[in-house]
Amino acid sequence: MKNWIFITIALSLITLFGIVYFVKMNTSPAITYFPIDEKTPFTHANTSLELSTAKGNDSYEIDWTSNSRSGKEMYLRQDASLLFDNGRLRGVHSKWMQDTESIYLEEALLSEDSSYFQAISFHHGEVHYPNDEIKSIHQMSNDHLYVIDSPATPLEAFHSPKNKAQNEWKELLDRTTKQQLLHHWHQLFTHFNISSESYLAVPLTNLYHYNNQPLPSMTQEQTNKVIGQLWEGVYKNYIIPAANTENNKLESFVPIVLFDKDNDHLLVLFELNGKKEKLIQNYSF
Repeated sequence: MKNWIFITIALSLITLFGIVYFVKMNTSPAITYFPIDEKTPFTHANTSLELSTAKGNDSYEIDWTSNSRSGKEMYLRQDASLLFDNGRLRGVHSKWMQDTESIYLEEALLSEDSSYFQAISFHHGEVHYPNDEIKSIHQMSNDHLYVIDSPATPLEAFHSPKNKAQNEWKELLDRTTKQQLLHHWHQLFTHFNISSESYLAVPLTNLYHYNNQPLPSMTQEQTNKVIGQLWEGVYKNYIIPAANTENNKLESFVPIVLFDKDNDHLLVLFELNGKKEKLIQNYSF
């Protein structure tokens, strides 16, 4: 009798753990590309960076927000936003909700020294129809901000330079950021033995250009599919691992996306916390 009770309890525990594991695996955050739903566009998608206030003599605060709204309530809504500071990954936002039409993300970020901030967000929605038909929508939004924190001048911020001094600061921060990123990307090209001449190279922060602009030798429909599937991989392999890392321990630069000039595939190269990665996506039109 005791053995029977023990076996019954053991089987019950195994079943319980199995259910918990199954639920966890099926509720893990993920972005999945489905055919585009042309009937349900985003009515609003925005990313914003603003200088909030000075914090003493050596630091200041940045307001970083990302928000989106779809035309109707959806089975699943997901937004993810990345913030880079002079090319370095500074923060990650990721949120998913069921049965909603809107998502809002916000963070007040403390920083210091002059910086060129870049943020890009991916807004995604999943629509379920009868007969197990699933479609999706997606859109990118972005913003950038130059913050000048110099002992010689008052703290200021701008999106576009309005005078000679601001233009000089913009050129300096642009050049410093570009040099750092080119050096980093060159290391990735060398590590993976990739010839840059075979690809169109696009920093992840510049992907928003293809919201309404087709990639070379592609239609807009093909571009939308490629970009949607691209973010599916980036979300799983870059955003989620980065989101699970404490901000003060994040070590990464802007990933570089390489579109094969023969329209066969794309690559995403990046390094996260000391580990170099290469994602490969073959096209299927």
